[in-house]
Amino acid sequence: MRVLVASDLDRTLIYSAGALALTAPDARAPRLLCVEVYEGKPLSYVTETAAGLLPEVAERTVFVPTTTRTREQYARISLPGPGPAERPDRREPAYAICANGGHVLVDGVSDPDWHAGVTTRVAAECAPLAEVRRHLKATADPSWVRKRRVAEDLFAYLVVERELLPEGWVKDLSAWAEQRGWGVSLQGRKIYAVPRPLTKSAAMREVARRTGAELTLAAGDSLLDADLLLAADRGWRPGHGELADEGWTAATVTALPERGVVAGERILREFLGAAEAADS
Repeated sequence: MRVLVASDLDRTLIYSAGALALTAPDARAPRLLCVEVYEGKPLSYVTETAAGLLPEVAERTVFVPTTTRTREQYARISLPGPGPAERPDRREPAYAICANGGHVLVDGVSDPDWHAGVTTRVAAECAPLAEVRRHLKATADPSWVRKRRVAEDLFAYLVVERELLPEGWVKDLSAWAEQRGWGVSLQGRKIYAVPRPLTKSAAMREVARRTGAELTLAAGDSLLDADLLLAADRGWRPGHGELADEGWTAATVTALPERGVVAGERILREFLGAAEAADS
């Protein structure tokens, strides 16, 4: 049975220093491997144990990194894993999903037909990005907004100071966005406004169709991952993040107790266990 693994990256498989949540005594803390460098500085990590599990997952399944990151942001990540037989020096997976499903990468290149179909649907069903940006500019106070960004001309996000974020502001934004076909997600210091048709689940289904996968596995921690987890045959969420904070789960989704970078290890073990069971 061919198994596809579609996993979120940030705060699911890879972790910034602020998200590691290391609780063991320093002398017993897990060894870490840096998997992302930005402007010459280490940014994201996995444990060494997770680094050893990733190649196993990539060998046994169709491993598809599935992220809200832009293509440029995704390209900074270097995950341990085998390359194709004809390119043993190459480490990135054959497929990846970026921009929350706006881009399906095939050998690192965005599929133009997929992207065109997504943008057409978004234009037909949602308020334009410009309207959302105007609303964010009018309602988000510069005293707690650090950055305003547009990702791939598909969605917008703010980088904020969480401790200064007014209570109820995200809820009010969500209600406003919902009426216009958009959704809102708060992840760490970032507030995302994303068109509803822009989903990781749709992109995962497309990759599963292309690869002939018979079993789909997924993991994620945020509200933007909920549709992905529901679409997969089996899913896992860590003990931290938006979904955990809301107590969200589903019949086919396992809520794990682990928090922080050790949750990434547990998720990879769950992927391997499910793939092994599918082969038996």
